[in-house]
Amino acid sequence: MTAKSRCILTVLGLSMAALILLCTCSREEAVESPGQVIEDIKLEEAFTLMEDNRGSDDFIIIDLRSAEKYANGHIEKAINLDCGSPDFNQQLDGLDRDKVYLLYSRTDAVSGKVLDIMAELGFVEVHNMLGGMERWEEIGLPQVK
Repeated sequence: MTAKSRCILTVLGLSMAALILLCTCSREEAVESPGQVIEDIKLEEAFTLMEDNRGSDDFIIIDLRSAEKYANGHIEKAINLDCGSPDFNQQLDGLDRDKVYLLYSRTDAVSGKVLDIMAELGFVEVHNMLGGMERWEEIGLPQVK
């Protein structure tokens, strides 16, 4: 093996190690500020959070899917903020940053991105339901149509 080949392999190895290290960092470490609760939670934890906050005006469930998908079935009391709509950023900016939010999308890819955005905007407490509506339906939990 030539010196050039060893150098290339070393650089590739270091690059892979750096990539693995970056991928293992949690979302909270990347965006959470002191006093914030910004987290991914399992569906069971989300259900408990909903039950614990039933009737509270300070707890808001946000369905980030399209209006059409929302109309076909959503979690009770969820409001629809279509993250694909042109005015999504204005809608998000208009929310009270001191309330508690539970986000969900079809899976959790979109809601995870919105979780990060809300953290950067200074929201105090935001939870992302892992598995999203796809997991909710898979388990057979109730929906409003």
